[in-house]
Amino acid sequence: MKKSKFLLILTLLAVFAAGCSTTSKSGAGEEATGEGQDQKLEITIARAFDVNGLDPGFLTENAQVVDNIFDTLVKRDAEEKLVPGLATSWSQIDDTTWQFKLREGVTFTNGEAFNADAVKYSLDRVLDPANNAPTASYVSTIQEVNVVDEYTVNVVTKKPDPLVPTRFNRYPTEIVPPKYAEEVGQEQFAQKPIGTGPYQFVSWDKGSNVVLEANPNYWGGEPDVKKVTFRSIPEASTRVSALLNGEVDLITAVSPEDREKIESSSTARLSTVERAGNTVYVGFKTDVKPFDDPKVRQALNYAIDVKSIVDKVLQGAAVQTNSLIGPKDFGYAGEPEGYSYDPEKAKQLLAEAGYPNGFSATLDTVSWYIKNTDVAQVIAEQLKAVGVNIKVNNVESSVYRTLVPAGKQSDMYVLGWSSTNTLDADAAIYAILRSGESYSTYANKDVDAKLDEARSVTDEAKRKQLYQEIQDEVLKDAPRIFLYQENQYYGVSDRLKWDGRVDGSIPVSTISAGNE
Repeated sequence: MKKSKFLLILTLLAVFAAGCSTTSKSGAGEEATGEGQDQKLEITIARAFDVNGLDPGFLTENAQVVDNIFDTLVKRDAEEKLVPGLATSWSQIDDTTWQFKLREGVTFTNGEAFNADAVKYSLDRVLDPANNAPTASYVSTIQEVNVVDEYTVNVVTKKPDPLVPTRFNRYPTEIVPPKYAEEVGQEQFAQKPIGTGPYQFVSWDKGSNVVLEANPNYWGGEPDVKKVTFRSIPEASTRVSALLNGEVDLITAVSPEDREKIESSSTARLSTVERAGNTVYVGFKTDVKPFDDPKVRQALNYAIDVKSIVDKVLQGAAVQTNSLIGPKDFGYAGEPEGYSYDPEKAKQLLAEAGYPNGFSATLDTVSWYIKNTDVAQVIAEQLKAVGVNIKVNNVESSVYRTLVPAGKQSDMYVLGWSSTNTLDADAAIYAILRSGESYSTYANKDVDAKLDEARSVTDEAKRKQLYQEIQDEVLKDAPRIFLYQENQYYGVSDRLKWDGRVDGSIPVSTISAGNE
């Protein structure tokens, strides 16, 4: 970061039994201040893409930015355990009703009061089918939210749902101010959001950056970082240069070839979280020829040498997996045996399906994933070896965010998914396998039934068994080419104390000044 941009006024107060004394860390970008003054830290975080909108109820991307503007009833601590947020406690009062006691005295940053009406409003607009919320499936087990009194709500589910507290820890259940949201409308709210979170929205220069400032009245205490800029830098090498030049303080999605450059730096370090990224796959529209035939889908799985892609293209920045569920998720049952690399078996299956000479198709991909274009090109080359001619179509990020939930992508497409909002198998697979969901291009009545049942079973052993059965059936049916789960790599300036999290969030309120 340029020193002029890295404004750090740091006062360290050391309080001793005999009295108080003030120490300060001197140096460029810092000013020694007197006793009682606050730390002032401004940082820039560079990501590969800009936000597409800032309304947590209608996100088509991860929630790294909006997490900081809004609060949820339940939060996760540094160990990912559920802890009170805007709710001070919660309990299940019957099979289908969870009661949340709300924190009193909290206001949105525009002065609007947080209360039970705000909770009900926030959920109702996501659950309303007319609003077509992209991640409504995360909360579609909820029948209704009832206001008991100003600071108590009852969440009533259609069937028993053991995940209700978990569902209220991240999008799309962030709480929004009803009066403001109604006044400005959904489109304007997504441009200029108001929340109760540790940061308040300042500006959004589309395609460039989003600026937030600390909420001085935050119920959890004002954070150390007083201003944060989320900057869009699409090119991975440019992000690394910006970090090492001091232009930015934290970068996401460090590419494999840049890891050593950061690790050997004297001004930054690499923060690695294994298997915390998306599980990346090639999806098929299984109601469209030739992908409506399981033999074709199985053939394409046999045709791909995933290990070579992980080792040579991704340089070990991901883990090959046939599992639909990651090791951080409830429901993970280890790594199932999948499709070995066997081009001859692929040709045999294509012939049995009536495609002895292969076919042609388009494969959509997008820059959200590590070395996505290189991976897609290798997939195309390997499929060509079994007679399938692939045209790689690299779709612009904002366009892809619209195409995929609308089902308008090509019949073969690259997509990654994760369970970051609940760390449970339900979030890992429901939205992409349940027929009729926005991100699903697969329909299997038996899988649908088991997905629905797993949401309403309170016995953990039974839930795990259901997810095992789903996994076995989906592996056999092959609605996707099973590829790998990405690791997460962050570049972090030595000026900051922070490490990546398994849920992929960047809670800026947990960042503090490091030891330069």
